[in-house]
Amino acid sequence: MNTISSFLTHDHKVCDEQFANLENTVASMDWEEAENQFNKFSTDLLHHFEMEEKVMFPTFEDVTGMRQGPTMVMVIEHNQMRQLLNSLKEDILKKDKNHFFGVSESLMMLMQQHNMKEEQMLYKMADSHLGTLVPQIIDSMKAL
Repeated sequence: MNTISSFLTHDHKVCDEQFANLENTVASMDWEEAENQFNKFSTDLLHHFEMEEKVMFPTFEDVTGMRQGPTMVMVIEHNQMRQLLNSLKEDILKKDKNHFFGVSESLMMLMQQHNMKEEQMLYKMADSHLGTLVPQIIDSMKAL
């Protein structure tokens, strides 16, 4: 994984798998395990956001001068997903399977659209514009 695209796309896939596991656990109404699965998924998803927002996005913005462009849109979407995560956590604590799946459907759609924009546009732009900085950026993201 020597590109931003490969590194962060792999991270998307890991988060997607964890999300599917969480949904399966909620479907079985194993609420204790659902809480464990949620904590793992949430921690990893928020870590992914942190790697982008604290390392990759600022570097991309500094190098390209694009501060009101794709990174701004991605941060807005990250914040929307954070709100949905909070709702999912409440639903698990309340053992509200029906509301959980309504919210999880919204999160799934947002994640899919978001990931597609990052993978097909932003990450490729980052690899292209950041060139020789890419290995250092990946190391910095791994260090978080």
